[in-house]
Amino acid sequence: LPMAFRDVNARRHIGLQQLSTLASTGRTFLGPMKSHKFIVDEITNQSTLICSAVRMIESLDLTSAVGQLLNETIQAQNKEFKTGMSTLLFLVGVWSNAVVECLQQNVPVPAIVSVMSEGLNSCCERVQCLQIPIHDVKKELCSSRVRPKAFESKTAQVGCDGLKNPWNLLCFQRDISATEEVIPINSCSHQGDDCNFNKFLVSPLADFGSVASVVKAAGDRSSSALSGSGVTASSWITRKLTHSRHFSTLGKSHFSSQPGNFQGHLSGPSADLCGCCGLGHLAVALSHGNQTSVKLLQSIAAYQQERAEGSGSPQINIAEIVTCCVLGLPESYSCVSPGFVTLVSPEQARVIKHFADKPLRILLMNGDLTEQYRHLGFNRSPNVRTILEHPNPQGGRAGDVWLSSMSDILMSFEVNLVLVKGNVCKNFMERCIASRILVIGCVARDVLCAFGAATGAQAVTYLSQLNASSVGNGAWAELWKTSDGRAVDLGEVLPARIGAGGIPLLTAVLTTALPSKAQLLEDQFWTLLYRLHHALKDGKVFPGGGAVELLCLSHIQALAEQPGRPGNDKVVRELPSPWLAEYKSIVLQALASGWKRYLSVLLCNTAKASSELEAGASVDHHLQKAAACGSPSAYILEEFRRGRVLRDGSDPFPDQVADLKVCDNVAAKTEAWRRALDLVLLVLQTDAEIITGPKRNQILNSPVSSEFMFL
Repeated sequence: LPMAFRDVNARRHIGLQQLSTLASTGRTFLGPMKSHKFIVDEITNQSTLICSAVRMIESLDLTSAVGQLLNETIQAQNKEFKTGMSTLLFLVGVWSNAVVECLQQNVPVPAIVSVMSEGLNSCCERVQCLQIPIHDVKKELCSSRVRPKAFESKTAQVGCDGLKNPWNLLCFQRDISATEEVIPINSCSHQGDDCNFNKFLVSPLADFGSVASVVKAAGDRSSSALSGSGVTASSWITRKLTHSRHFSTLGKSHFSSQPGNFQGHLSGPSADLCGCCGLGHLAVALSHGNQTSVKLLQSIAAYQQERAEGSGSPQINIAEIVTCCVLGLPESYSCVSPGFVTLVSPEQARVIKHFADKPLRILLMNGDLTEQYRHLGFNRSPNVRTILEHPNPQGGRAGDVWLSSMSDILMSFEVNLVLVKGNVCKNFMERCIASRILVIGCVARDVLCAFGAATGAQAVTYLSQLNASSVGNGAWAELWKTSDGRAVDLGEVLPARIGAGGIPLLTAVLTTALPSKAQLLEDQFWTLLYRLHHALKDGKVFPGGGAVELLCLSHIQALAEQPGRPGNDKVVRELPSPWLAEYKSIVLQALASGWKRYLSVLLCNTAKASSELEAGASVDHHLQKAAACGSPSAYILEEFRRGRVLRDGSDPFPDQVADLKVCDNVAAKTEAWRRALDLVLLVLQTDAEIITGPKRNQILNSPVSSEFMFL
């Protein structure tokens, strides 16, 4: 094959420039107040709204080798942690630029690799002193309260529009115990004890936009009625609601997955965000302002903790959680429902209505339900050519025999419900609907396992394997309804809820009126869920808001000023001694420039600075104060406890977020740092790009043809 060779390890390293260009597209994803982007498909003209590095990288046409490496790195971070990808992408860009600057100053590649690697390792060791154990999180986050004067001025300034900002909303809620809009339910489709706690269901998100802009002074201990929304407020009195899906007293709530429970909309923790079995504060701190996902997660945590009967430390079982996006409803209808909520066709909905409250016999299949499906590892006999796999001497359409035989098998075992992991043959689906058998395809493996444990069903690969012991009992199906009892008819699809007695499965139903926003809401929910999961797994968290990166920057600058050899790498030790101090200072300053750029962009994206120049000056100011303190880590921890990391008196709204504290995952953050630097150094150490295949003419006619040597 014709080949083209290009030297990429010149002073203007082409691979690093490509990395920097690709990473610059995700600059606005850094920090909690992200800017959204529209991705438009040129072929279909359909668009989707994204707000994460993963979705953006997936949408780009990454044909270059560097682009593919970047995609693999981000996908690996996403697969393991589901968070930290924006940090990874940004650091890839700034450290690529930093390495290029080192190359332009004639710093040898071995020196760059060794000093940067050991510099980052030193940072990871240094920031361990900032880790906050999970059992101390509540104490740390509650260590200060907003003063009454600050509360009074804050509520007077924020107003209706200000409360729509998630940051303002969190601050407001720390001092106001807000009940949610109560919707009375006059009738229930199922009568019984399980229906009692649903006499009053609440909207999952109160309409904070209608909250009055002025409340009584905090010194008044009586509750203040906020006009327009039925919301009561007090900074001194904590109310506990017994009929709120999200804020009811845990001991009085009843979680039931039976059809007798009116749609099973869950109650949740108390009105105090400290609730939720000790996870309330942690969930809020890890949410980074995502209020919708916090409330859903609080309901999930309360439900799972009650099922565990308080045994052991609180944990989140991700295997028992699924999501379902319902388009056409306002986001305020988002909720958590026991069981499995999925979208079905109108024809399938008619089958569900026919079931009424009948117990169903359920079948689970762990493959595709098609005639051509063969399990993984299946090998046909060699030297055999299949002309017709299923002869049909009686004539008729191809596949009719298979359809009839499979339908007969289901009917002979009186199966009403089939959950399939893979795809389902369209003709077979129609045949089952005519026989009043509900078939649901593309069901997650965890869902199949949950139904298997609850009903006793055993998953099979082919219908021909079906026997009496494979069929489970006790399942049920019904159409999903909103919390106010209204049925949802979205035209082409309808949401349905499938469950069984004692099934631990929960579905986070995410509603939105904007189809392009569905993926965004789902990503945000899973991100927060995995943040909480990894925080509990690590047993500790980092203070957020740039606190950890500020300590890294202070530490690297201190190392750059210290004399000594830059590392233990054998190659570096063999370099001439006069070069060592010079290279060490240059490379460490380049590494530090990445941290400083990170903090500057973070301040700009959170509106704490109007420009990167102003943000950089603010970072320098805090570095000077940390150095003057004598212990940068102690200074940063104290600033975090006061809720003023990287803030000063010149902030436009100092009182609004003075008591807001954000936390980050430990393992996810440090692993994102390591992956970013490893990728940059990997690209740095490549000295050539060899292209093979039929692109010779295309390269010859390209503007960069002079850079290639054709072999």
